[in-house]
Amino acid sequence: MAAGCGSQAGSGSSIDGGDASTQDSHKAQTDAPDNGASDTSGEDTFRVDSNVADTHAVTPVTGPCDIYSAANAPCIAAHSTVRALFGNYSGNLYQVQRALDNATKEIGVLSPGGFANSADQDAFCSGTTCTISVIYDQSPMGNHLKPGPAGSAPQSGKQGNTPDLPANATALPLTVVGGLKVYGVLVTPGDQNTGAPGVGYRNDSPKGTATGNKPETEYFVTSGTSNLVGGCCFDYGNAETDNNDDGAGTMEAVYFGYNNWWGSGSGNGPWVMADLENGIWAGGGNDPQKGVSTNTPLPYPYVTAMVIGRGQASFALKGGNAQSGVLTTMYDGPRPNGYTMQLQGAIILGTGGDDSDWAGGNFYEGVMTAGNASDAADDAVQANIVAVAYGTPSTKGYIGCYTDSSARDLPYAAYSNNTTSSDDSCVSACQSAGYKYAGAQDGNQCFCGNSYGSQGTSNNCNMACAGNSGETCGGFWANSVYATGN
Repeated sequence: MAAGCGSQAGSGSSIDGGDASTQDSHKAQTDAPDNGASDTSGEDTFRVDSNVADTHAVTPVTGPCDIYSAANAPCIAAHSTVRALFGNYSGNLYQVQRALDNATKEIGVLSPGGFANSADQDAFCSGTTCTISVIYDQSPMGNHLKPGPAGSAPQSGKQGNTPDLPANATALPLTVVGGLKVYGVLVTPGDQNTGAPGVGYRNDSPKGTATGNKPETEYFVTSGTSNLVGGCCFDYGNAETDNNDDGAGTMEAVYFGYNNWWGSGSGNGPWVMADLENGIWAGGGNDPQKGVSTNTPLPYPYVTAMVIGRGQASFALKGGNAQSGVLTTMYDGPRPNGYTMQLQGAIILGTGGDDSDWAGGNFYEGVMTAGNASDAADDAVQANIVAVAYGTPSTKGYIGCYTDSSARDLPYAAYSNNTTSSDDSCVSACQSAGYKYAGAQDGNQCFCGNSYGSQGTSNNCNMACAGNSGETCGGFWANSVYATGN
């Protein structure tokens, strides 16, 4: 980047999410039901229905934005390709566009407050490639994200770069509670020397975001071990509306990575820091910015990274393992010397404010609020995130019926023509072989793998198991897919 880390030049791009009817279908319901939002204990985030084995339906109890709303810090932006962030949200999470014919498809949730219907994406993108063309804002503000315009960050020896690319829609599969497959957003970096653009999303005309020195809280769930590129700037949060570097204090975004050009935490990172423009900071005030002892590395497969901006007075950094445990306060104190907060309110994902796109990482969910909540609310949000069971098929169980072919959806053949075949025997065979998923097929066959659904869903799981006529073991070119618990 040029003088600062974070901006983007070029004309501001208004993102309205489509026509009025489309906007209505994408915004969160504002009349929240009595779903436990006032209880910020973080327990019982998802109540699994008795039919979850068949549908992965999840009864919403509360989402992160319900917790923040109850704590008087409502979400003004809520983005995720993984799940609903409001307990009553039933709209679309994101849109994919396929290369075959440029057609688009909205990807919604399996149930209100639940997870993404990734099977719809798999079926739509089968036989071609897809990109994520829109990440919808679940809040009533409609702050949707689209690939960002060019910015003023230097590229190929000149000032100014090229527009951002959309992410590959299938590049970041993962599992959540119950072994359900969903997709994250893989942000890949651009090349400052050749001018090749990177992945990034932006909204330069948002509603309700913090401006001037107003307070806000921002968090995102990412990874400290996978696809993390430590340049500038893998950000999510508040930035300039003109895509330029407008000086210190004109942005406030969560940064996660190894960048130590300005500040750093202890050890070798990765750290949660604040991109405040013209600097990514691990602390503030008069303290040394390098090696801030309280800002410890977060080398976990899934990470919660949080910035709390309290206007001009102070800011705080929090982080933790998104799979277990609580948040740790990495810093809480004054702003870095020389920073006067003059926020502009644009929303960025994956780049700096001037479209510096030389970093990368994984994005699963992110939230921006109006104002600050209590520490107890932040802790409850962390518990809510842990309950998602990011990356962990935490229980055995039936997932659904999925299409197969000679290009196997589950590539490892555990057995065939087994006269004693049952669902349990197939799950046990795949679990013993170290696989996450088992697929019973044709009554007497069993296949295993670590991902599923590449060929879409099927209605042909109708054959009785050879070893147990009371169970169904897939069908003709159809797998009854189970999570093994691995």
